[in-house]
Amino acid sequence: MTIPLTQLAAPRTGPARFRGRDAFRSGSPYYLLPFRFERFSTDEVLLVNEAGEHIFLPADDFARLTSHELRPDDDAYLDLKGKHFLADSESLVPLELLAVKARTKRAHLQGFTKLHIFVVTLRCEHTCQYCQVSRVTQDRHRFDMTEATARKAVAFAFRAPAERIKIEFQGGEPLLNFDRIVQIVREAKALAGATGRQVDFVVASNIALLTDDMLDFFREEGVSLSISLDGPAFIHNANRPRPGGNSYEVTVLNLAKARTILGAERVAALMTTTRLSLDHPREIVDEYARQGFHAIFLRSLSPYGFALKTARRIAYETDRFLSFYAAGLDRVIELNRGGYHLVEVYAQLLLRRILTPYATGYVDLQSPAGAGIGVAVYNYDGDVYASDEGRMLAEMGDTRFRLGNLHRNSYAEVFGGEWLRELVESSCIESLPGCSDCVFQPWCGADPVFNYATQGDIVGHRPDSDFHHRNAFVFRHLLERYRSDEATRRVIWSWVRGTPSDELFPEAKT
Repeated sequence: MTIPLTQLAAPRTGPARFRGRDAFRSGSPYYLLPFRFERFSTDEVLLVNEAGEHIFLPADDFARLTSHELRPDDDAYLDLKGKHFLADSESLVPLELLAVKARTKRAHLQGFTKLHIFVVTLRCEHTCQYCQVSRVTQDRHRFDMTEATARKAVAFAFRAPAERIKIEFQGGEPLLNFDRIVQIVREAKALAGATGRQVDFVVASNIALLTDDMLDFFREEGVSLSISLDGPAFIHNANRPRPGGNSYEVTVLNLAKARTILGAERVAALMTTTRLSLDHPREIVDEYARQGFHAIFLRSLSPYGFALKTARRIAYETDRFLSFYAAGLDRVIELNRGGYHLVEVYAQLLLRRILTPYATGYVDLQSPAGAGIGVAVYNYDGDVYASDEGRMLAEMGDTRFRLGNLHRNSYAEVFGGEWLRELVESSCIESLPGCSDCVFQPWCGADPVFNYATQGDIVGHRPDSDFHHRNAFVFRHLLERYRSDEATRRVIWSWVRGTPSDELFPEAKT
């Protein structure tokens, strides 16, 4: 039957009304849509579907659901139907909606490589024991990226089809080769203008060598800073020694200067957790608040570079880090409830995956893994790596994750070669043993470089994997905190939505 267009366009004669829950109940038998599950407690089961939507069911309801004994008038029935865990009609609409949601979760695959890391030098004036990269002394200029290599790298970056790319400068200490930063920024902006693209820049620096001229250039060109701050002075100076023993003092001084010239929104900070840090989660979080930051990333030590050489002195068990992380997260939530907006970045990334239908650009939580297809690293010598961690392994003598060289290989050879294809094939967690049936799989990702560094295999063995152990703990912990009380849920949604905590908790203002 055809409905006349005039009828379709007819205006409503009364107020619009929402139909009640009963209107969505069906008398037809239901069938199950794909989902994974895990017993979350003795009397509750967690279900997560292909699109990452989740629901907690009492164990009795779960048994009735899977036995097809759940009734349309049961409280859980419509929630399961609305979140696409079951369907009760012959219509394909539920499957189509589920497919749309699943596709939205994988939007990070569009545009191919978006993050391009330029290692402009290996030189550094700090001597951090936990440094993830191989560094050399300030006078060894042969470890600087040349003008020709930089030009090739910029050209490669703009071969990627992404409409917006990000260029990150790393080292060593990238400010020791500031001229190369200037060249790359200007050439990248010219190419962006010529190709109708957008490009963002960030310099990852300890900022000890930051000058007014550098800051003026960064302000004029829209370059952001990502600085190192491990916590209060006694932690930062111990973790990051430099001549004079005043790394913290110099950092704080130059931080104030950078904010004045660039604006606070253009200066972020990153910390690394050492053995010393483990006993001081509150002090570290409080230091970030004291310095006026509104984001902190509680990062664990990585098994690469000099951190691998010094592991006996600085390494720690994963469970110790997780205890540190939980205590630090508690302190972050406490500060938010007191009216100070501070986000724990890793929790924010995971919570956006848990609570929203959208993807995140974080390359360490993607399927397939972001190595090569989400991030590329251009080393000072022209070698191209699938990830920064792969480059770190190469500096230790293992070039497994080198994709090619800017001067010897074409773009197609580097990004279309068999090795990158193997990385992609081996990091689709939907089909990996131990991942394919994991309840957290739609929220998680793969890290083949971490697997290789810790287990000698790019697929890895999940029962022995620190990557799996860490993420599974954090997923459970975040779900528990989210469900613990209303005030914590308000904090979590402030992170997901970007709402300042002083608007959520006006009573906490002093």
